Order: sequence, then C-alpha cells, then structure tokens
Amino acid sequence: MTGGSLGIRSGSYGSLDKQLQNNNNGVSPIQSARKPSKMLKEKERLFHWICKFAGRKKVGMLFLCLISAAVFVWVLYVGKGEDEQGVSVENISVNNSITISYLGSLQTHGPQSNNVTFSLALPPPPPAVFLGYTLPPGHPCNLFTLPPPAADKKRTGPRPCPVCYLPVEEAIALMPKVPSDSPVLKNLTYIYEENLSRETEFGGSDFGGYPTLQQRSDSYDIRESMSVHCGFVGGSKPGRNTGYDMDEVDLHDMEQCHGVVVASAIFGNFDEINQPRNISDYSKKTVCFYMFIDEVTEAYLRSSGKLGSDRKVGIWRTVVVRNPPYTDGRRTGKIPKLLVHRMFPNARFSLWIDGKLELVVDPYQILERFLWRKNATFAISKHYKRFDVFTEAEANKAAGKYNNASIDFQIEFYKKEGLSPYSEAKLPIISDVPEGCVIIREHVPISNLLTCLWFNEVDRFTSRDQISFSTVRDHIRERTNWTINMFYDCERRNFVVQKYHRDVLEHLAPRVPVAVPPPPTITTTAATSYK
Repeated sequence: MTGGSLGIRSGSYGSLDKQLQNNNNGVSPIQSARKPSKMLKEKERLFHWICKFAGRKKVGMLFLCLISAAVFVWVLYVGKGEDEQGVSVENISVNNSITISYLGSLQTHGPQSNNVTFSLALPPPPPAVFLGYTLPPGHPCNLFTLPPPAADKKRTGPRPCPVCYLPVEEAIALMPKVPSDSPVLKNLTYIYEENLSRETEFGGSDFGGYPTLQQRSDSYDIRESMSVHCGFVGGSKPGRNTGYDMDEVDLHDMEQCHGVVVASAIFGNFDEINQPRNISDYSKKTVCFYMFIDEVTEAYLRSSGKLGSDRKVGIWRTVVVRNPPYTDGRRTGKIPKLLVHRMFPNARFSLWIDGKLELVVDPYQILERFLWRKNATFAISKHYKRFDVFTEAEANKAAGKYNNASIDFQIEFYKKEGLSPYSEAKLPIISDVPEGCVIIREHVPISNLLTCLWFNEVDRFTSRDQISFSTVRDHIRERTNWTINMFYDCERRNFVVQKYHRDVLEHLAPRVPVAVPPPPTITTTAATSYK
C-alpha cells in the first residue's frame, strides 16, 4: 500500500515525456497500483495526440492553456455539485428559546435513495431552583410608581396606597415550578426531646424547649445541615401530645395541602371571622384557607350557628386547638403565625394574616407581587411609623403591651450582642421594625429557620415579636447574605382591611331600643279602693 501511494505521488510530479516513455515500454506507475479504467486510457491517448500535434504545429501552448481552462471549469462545476449534495446545516429558533440544528446528509445508494439525519440541539435542563423573572419592557407594572400620599389633614394616620398586581390568570401562570434557592442551609430538621431538660440560663417552655444560650448561639452558625428548636418539642408530630394539640382528622387534612396556605387564628373569641373577598374560583379550589380557634371561640361559633359539622365558616376551614401551651393568648397566637411550616409540612407558600384582618386580594396575586417578582422567599411590611427597635420598645412600654422590666431586660441583652439604633448605614435595609400582622413566605429551609429562631426569641423573652425580629434577621444575614423583602405598610393595607376587635365592635354597635310595655290603666274602682 505504501509503495502504491508513493507511485501515485511520483507520477504526479514527473515529466510528461518520461510518463509517455514508460507507457511505450508497457509499464505505468498507476498500473502497478490498479488496472486503469477506460476513461483514463482515453484521456492518455488524447494527451498523447495533443502533444504530437502541438510539436508539429507549434501551437501546443495555446491548446494546453485552453484545455487546462476547460478542465479547471469542469472540476469547479463537479465540486460545487458534490458540495450541494453533501451536508447542509440550518438553525431553527422555536419560540425564541429552543434552537434546533438541522443536519441533512444526502447520499445516493441507488435510484431515489436518500438518507436524512436530524440532530436536535436541545436546551439545557431547567434549573434546580427558581431564579426569578422580569416583566417585559414597557409592562405597566414596570412603569408604576407610588403616588404621593393624599393631602388630607383630617386623616393623618396610616392609609392604603395603590399596588400594581398582575391579573389572576397571569399570576397563577408565573407560579414557580421549582423551589427558590436556600443560601448555605439546605437541610433543616427540628429537635424532639422526650425528656425535657429545664436546666437553662433563663426562658423557654415545655412547648418550645429550654435551649441554652450556647445552643442559641449555635443556631445562628448557619451550616448546610442544621437541627434547631422549633416548637412542638415534646411530641413525635406537631399537634400530637405537644401542647397546641389538634384532632387527627385536622392533622391529616393539613398534610394534604401541597400548594398555598392562607392561615389565621382567633383565640379567646377576641375577633369576628372575616370572609376573604375577590378570591378567584381557582384559588377557592387550590388554596388552603385555615382558621385556628380555641374551644372558647368554637363554643361561640356553634351557639351562633356559624360553625357546622363540616368544620367550616364560609371559606375558612377551622381547626380547634386544645391544650394551649401558654396562658397568654398573644403568645399562643405566635405558634400558627411563625410555625405554619411545621403544621403544613407539604405546603410550598403561606400567607399569614391576623384574625382582625379581612383579605381583599387573591392570594396568587399577592405572592406574585411580593415574592416571585422580587425573587424573594420572605416578605413582611415595615411599620408605618417606627423603624428603630429602641423606639418600638418604648412605645410598647408606654402602651402597657408587656411588663416593662421584661422589655428592658430584652433590649439590654440585644445591646450586648451589638444591637444599635437604626441608621442609614444599614441600607438597603429600610427598617428594623416590622408590622407583623401579615407574613408572606416560601417554605424553604432558610425562611423556615428564620421563623423558628424568631419563635425561640418570643418563647425566651417577651411575646412582642417586633422587638426580636431584626436581631434574628441580622444574625442570619451576616452568615448568608440572605435578604428579606420589607415593603411599605401602605402596600399591605392595600390587600388587607383592618377590622375592629370584637369588644370594640360590640361597643360601637348601635343599641336596639327595648320595647317597654305601657303602664297598666288604673280603673276608677281600683283608684277608689286605693284611696
């Protein structure tokens, strides 16, 4: 094989006279490799005749140029035809997102025989976490800005402001298919203590456990896998022999909620149950509306005919809480507010609203506006007036919201940890004080950790959760750079309407005049006898 290749290469570069001499001797380098074809013999005869003619007529150079030009054009034509019948590649864009490379190869293996090969360049697999999105340029919500507050001297308090929501159908379509990222923390479990150890420095309860200060410090050392105190420490399952106990049928139904849950609570028959308005049919079918009540509230609802055998009051599915772990109803109310992810282990998103509030916007629109569009996993409104923890503590003391000494002790403890008054140095954080009556969140490990540790502060110190919020938030942010969407309180007042507590409503209710029977008529006989 090697000798043949060299023979072809040598014949290509040898002189034409020498090739003709070899042909006359009957020996050809090409013949040594393979038998020449009929077409090749005809070409050699033509070349031999041309050379003889060119030598005699002395116009060989002219003929050689013409023949060379003809051969060159013929080769170009044949080569172009082969290229056109070879391989062609086209890129087709489908929906501006998927590029398909079309590879066509036509090879003739007989009459009308074509082989076509398709090669699909598929897009990369979808991300394992939700990465957010942006609305199209020129979208009305991109151009929307908050208008200045109305100049009404008669109304100096907080008021709602406009919010740009997407239509319900668009908001539903934008619901993330995968969870959002949880920075650093990927796996969060909860401590169960069969035998409680009450030997701790201070604070704690049988419901939340008695974590030491060292355990508290460790809980802020954010790692990939963590196990923390998060209420319900005395039972193998939240709500079963843990304090804040619920019926088995309720626990089973709560486990079936896999999407969005709207949760609220009324204890001590303190508020009326407000029915949400402007809720889409899709939300009525897919969103879990749960109202947690105690036995006192249950008794009132049954006696008034508002609670039937289906355990529902309007759209709300009620759950009766038995064996409350605290005598303070406000502290008990922090359990469904902060630990909703423990009671609904399969829910993806939750919206907490205080019992005195009336929801007036569809839950999917709220989630889209304050979580998905912001690529956030936790959203809460800032206080409409106060943004400094020290100011908030003094306001709580002035209003008698809690024992003053306990508030002072908590503030001093946080000061030793580094709590400082709010200043512009904390930007982009716009406030240290939330208006905690509404919480919007996605149940990912990092947001679950926040509410667990926030509850632990409420369990150890005072029940005034506005005081402890920024401490927990800042500790987590230092280790993860995780941010919270703190939006304006006027935006919160756009989708919930604040109602009065029951005692205020009863006081404001117009009194129905009591029909007093007329005095009896005194007859003449009776009057005479009387005399």
